[in-house]
Amino acid sequence: QVQFVESGGGLVQPGGSLRLSCAVSGSIFSIYSMGWYRQAPGKQRELVARIFSGGSTNYADSVKGRFTISRDNAKNMVYLQMNNLKPEDTAVYFCYHGVGYWGQGTQVTVSS
Repeated sequence: QVQFVESGGGLVQPGGSLRLSCAVSGSIFSIYSMGWYRQAPGKQRELVARIFSGGSTNYADSVKGRFTISRDNAKNMVYLQMNNLKPEDTAVYFCYHGVGYWGQGTQVTVSS
C-alpha cells in the first residue's frame, strides 16, 4: 500500500512562495510518474504539475513559469516550488502517485 506524507502548505500573501513536499513509501518510486493536483472549494480537482520517471514535466497553463515540480528518487520525494502565488492558487493540494494513489492533501491559502 502506498503511503504519503505531505507538508509545506500554509497561508501566504500574494506574490509569496511556498514549497510543498511529498514523501512516498510502499512503492517502487522511481519508475512511476508523480504529480500535484489541487481542488478549490466548489471546483473540480485539476492537474497542477506532473513529472515522469525520466524527469520530463508538464504544467497547467495557469502555473507555467511560476511553479516547478521536481523529484528526488533516492529519497522517494516529490516537491512543488510555488512562486509568485496568487489568490486563485488557493486550494487543497494533493500529491498523486502514477498508479492511482492520492495523498491526504495540504491546504494552501493565498491572501493578504
